[in-house]
Amino acid sequence: MTDNTVSALDIARSLPGVLRRLPSIAKGFYYYAVDNENKELTLGTLIEQNAEKYAQRPAVLFEDRSLSWREFNGWANQIARFLQARGLQKGDAIAVLLENRPELLAVVAGAAKLGVACAMLNTSQKGKVLTHSINLIEPSMVVVGEELVETFNDVRDDLKTGHANPFLFMADTNTLAVFGDEPEGYLNMAQAVSTYNRDNPVLSDSPKMGDTAVYIYTSGTTGLPKAAPGSHRKFIKAYGGFGLMSLSMEPEDVLYCTLPLYHATALIVCWGSVLAGGSAIAIRRKFSASAFWNDIRRYHATTFGYVGELCRYLLNQPASDQDRNHSLTKMIGNGLRPSIWKEFKDRFGIEKVAELYASSEGNIGFSNFFNMDNTVGFSTAPYKLVKFHDGTRDPIRNSRGFMEEVDKGEPGLLIGEITKKWAFEGYTQKEATEKSILRDGFKKGDSWFNTGDVLREIGCRHLQFVDRMGDTFRWKGENVSTTEVENILDGSGMLEEAIVYGIEIPNTNGKAGMVTLVPQNNGKDFDINRLFAYLKDNLPPYAIPVFVRVTHAIEKTGTFKYRKVDIQKLGYSLDRPHEEVFAWLPRSDGYTRLTPELAGDIDSGNVNF
Repeated sequence: MTDNTVSALDIARSLPGVLRRLPSIAKGFYYYAVDNENKELTLGTLIEQNAEKYAQRPAVLFEDRSLSWREFNGWANQIARFLQARGLQKGDAIAVLLENRPELLAVVAGAAKLGVACAMLNTSQKGKVLTHSINLIEPSMVVVGEELVETFNDVRDDLKTGHANPFLFMADTNTLAVFGDEPEGYLNMAQAVSTYNRDNPVLSDSPKMGDTAVYIYTSGTTGLPKAAPGSHRKFIKAYGGFGLMSLSMEPEDVLYCTLPLYHATALIVCWGSVLAGGSAIAIRRKFSASAFWNDIRRYHATTFGYVGELCRYLLNQPASDQDRNHSLTKMIGNGLRPSIWKEFKDRFGIEKVAELYASSEGNIGFSNFFNMDNTVGFSTAPYKLVKFHDGTRDPIRNSRGFMEEVDKGEPGLLIGEITKKWAFEGYTQKEATEKSILRDGFKKGDSWFNTGDVLREIGCRHLQFVDRMGDTFRWKGENVSTTEVENILDGSGMLEEAIVYGIEIPNTNGKAGMVTLVPQNNGKDFDINRLFAYLKDNLPPYAIPVFVRVTHAIEKTGTFKYRKVDIQKLGYSLDRPHEEVFAWLPRSDGYTRLTPELAGDIDSGNVNF
């Protein structure tokens, strides 16, 4: 872990930049702080404001398409009127199964104007998982892109919907110009929408800030996905807190987003920031490291949305004299590891990293407002860092039954107080919501959202991410942080990516460390024992991974999260012939490649780790 701190002097040094942004900050604070859930301030009204103020400026860029704010707003209005004509009204929900393209944003915007919530389906889901996700919401209708019709047809007979003709088709083209031919059993949404008025709808019961705008699903990396309702308030807070206070977005800004728009970082944080500036969002179907900088130059992007793995992929590209030939000056997202933070900024000439901490369902967020390195920033929300039981999400309770805060600088479980202003919107499943609430934390009657994450204060109320609980295991009587081991591995210069986890070995206590890794240069010249020597120099013996799996790619979710449960279940088995597995055997000074015979000895408990 990088041991940087934030001091009052650091804050003072950042003040000139803060003062230059003061008008934007003041405006942003108004939107961030507003807490009247009955106020008619919503995603729809934000779009309408931009359509009036920045009518001819670009709102959405995609491939060779450019939509102005006036055009985009008019399209959203047509969609709102279409849904209304189909009998939908405030409080209803639709599900959206579209890849990143302008149609997705238009559907969300149109539904939001009517007060209809959009369930943002993960486009990588299939079969029973997709069925589960849709049926959690029981939407009135489902919007299906041509690119995903085959996937959807496999589950459509198992769905619970609330409409006589629930399935809407959206051709995989510019549907403002070409409607396409709908498959049997679908209504051609683009064709139907084109007949409606483009004026702002006038409603007798308009949506309010506290109403649900979207449902965002958890990744499902540790079980079936859960659906978290996201109110218009979350867009408003992103608009003010991220778009204005952190990024000071302007009409001339372009934010490049390749993150999937079914994810909160893309839809709420990135798009919310764009809305704040009357800026443009440039979207791409899927992230491509090789196409990234050409797209940045093509769209003249000034900002981009990231997750940490995306930044790692860009760093793994060969260095080029074009690395700074671009217009990017700022970035917003989460998960940028301290081990690559400075290297990324220096190589690509990025001035501002607006690292944030938040969750789709949570009531607390942090933002790197002062542009400090290796920190998620600070928060105005009420929170505490508390003592916890190692390897769990459970806080320690004292003899009176209350939680206790950690000492300053010590890692602690982050909890956010649930108040009227800082409401916890939770999940659609009540039991899942209740599991995330800690009651009677410091006094009778209070309640707190349990983030399940460990952070520490590094000065001036700035926090640094330490670990996600469940990502810590015990070996040789010691706690091992997967995040810290991964940070050390990052520093080896030998790997493209690595994921660390604990696995069980017969006849041992605790869990042994294991890493699945992708070597640099497709494995050419990769020396497993050069890596071992590096680890021995940089980690205590108990934290050195006992097993190493070498592969060419590590499977991830669409939001760049590793499918850690699946990898853990695989353990050190040799079921994948295209991969190599190594073990640090007792009384050896390096890794030994596993054979079926050796793996059998370990399974039988004959190797004394």
